[in-house]
Amino acid sequence: MSSAEPRGTPAAAGSDRLLYGMILGVLAFWLFAQTVLNIAPTMAADLGVETSVMNIAVSITALFSGIFIVVMGGVADRTGRVKVVQWGFMLGIVGALLVGFAPRGALASAFLIAGRVCEGLSAACIMPASLALVKAYWSGAARQRAVSLWSMGSWGGSGFAALFGGLVAENLGWRWIFFAAAAVSVIGMLMVRGTPESRAEAKQAYKLDLAGIADFMIAMVALQIFATQGATFGWTSVASLALLSTAIAFGILFFRTESGNANAFVDFALFRNSTYTGATISNLLLNAVAGILLVSMSLVQIGGGMSAQAAGLLTLGYAIAIVAFIRVGEKLLQRFGPRKPMVWGSLIVGVSVLLLMPTFTTLGTYRILAVIAFTLFGVGLGFYATPSTDAALSNLPDDQAGSGSGIYKMASSLGASFGVAISAAIFTALSADGGAAGWVAGVVTFAGRQDNVAVREAALVALGANLLMVIAAVVSIVLTVPKTEPRAPDQTAV
Repeated sequence: MSSAEPRGTPAAAGSDRLLYGMILGVLAFWLFAQTVLNIAPTMAADLGVETSVMNIAVSITALFSGIFIVVMGGVADRTGRVKVVQWGFMLGIVGALLVGFAPRGALASAFLIAGRVCEGLSAACIMPASLALVKAYWSGAARQRAVSLWSMGSWGGSGFAALFGGLVAENLGWRWIFFAAAAVSVIGMLMVRGTPESRAEAKQAYKLDLAGIADFMIAMVALQIFATQGATFGWTSVASLALLSTAIAFGILFFRTESGNANAFVDFALFRNSTYTGATISNLLLNAVAGILLVSMSLVQIGGGMSAQAAGLLTLGYAIAIVAFIRVGEKLLQRFGPRKPMVWGSLIVGVSVLLLMPTFTTLGTYRILAVIAFTLFGVGLGFYATPSTDAALSNLPDDQAGSGSGIYKMASSLGASFGVAISAAIFTALSADGGAAGWVAGVVTFAGRQDNVAVREAALVALGANLLMVIAAVVSIVLTVPKTEPRAPDQTAV
């Protein structure tokens, strides 16, 4: 199938101005919005909100992005991908300003949550629609370059988020992060303006899948609240069990609603392609490993007394490595195909998590391990990013480029949301209970200060959960992505 011919030629539309404009939109989420993984303690203290509320604010952006990203990808296919990208910029501006102007006191939580929701909806518009435009307006080697640069905005932005957030928060104040995000979104909107529209051929009248969206939203929100508030409610309390039951029940209802639905916002038929399936599942799991940022940054700040800026500097190698190695991942894709660099990248990420797990060392030793670990984290994601994204895009039919890209990026957002939520829940629950993970001390000896052992034990367990996610990602790639011959750049599927 082929997409409807856009006004203007793809060669004219696929310009660097369009590409860099879309990348600014991606950065608004992955760089600016994700800084809260590092500066959450600073924001919570300044606004006077509870830690549990701040944990929700941290993860809710990725949650709403994940819930609506496929919906907006489908809307983009039918109503116009450029139009939906512009909607995303407008939502991003509103969301950033709500967070930036959040007042201290009683209204802080409302402004904070509303702004973070808007930031999530912005990402839901920009990411699938911009990837669909990459598929529509670039091909061959040019597309692989575009995917690499786009990935630098996504994965690279997340790499610089902790460092950037710490530096700005310490020197200018955390609010300026969000004021800058609004300015970047305005610039991106102007750069994208005037791009020829692109949409899929209308095979039938489009009807918004309200039932499927509602089922999916209820299931995901219930699961998110269970993950973030379960420790507060009590994991076996009536409230927690009700939330878990709701998530399971509406998850089953969602699957039944979408099966055989011509207007389903998640087309399960796409997963018949094993390469697309492997790229999507592993993408979800590796994004879930973002939880190591929250855990390690909280560990060195709460347990080690480091400032947000000093903690963020530990991730400098991550930021540099991921940007430097994304183009390496592109070359590995061209030489070996997607499977090998995806596996190699995942294994390197696993090594980085292992290096962060010795929380029983002194702070000086741990800082050295963290610098090495985050650098390897960036190398691993750099190897993985372009092969995975290109594998997903190249196995999508043209008329489902937006919705298919949305599913792939939904995996990113939901993975990050639940990964952070799970890591935060484990870390907060175990450290708050005064050492509920005390059994760890029977296995390893904690050097240095002993007044922070509970925090260090909690961090070790939470990081171990992230290691399990990496192992699952490797298994998913090995089982689903076939051993294929490398594809020359000019043979990229379109």
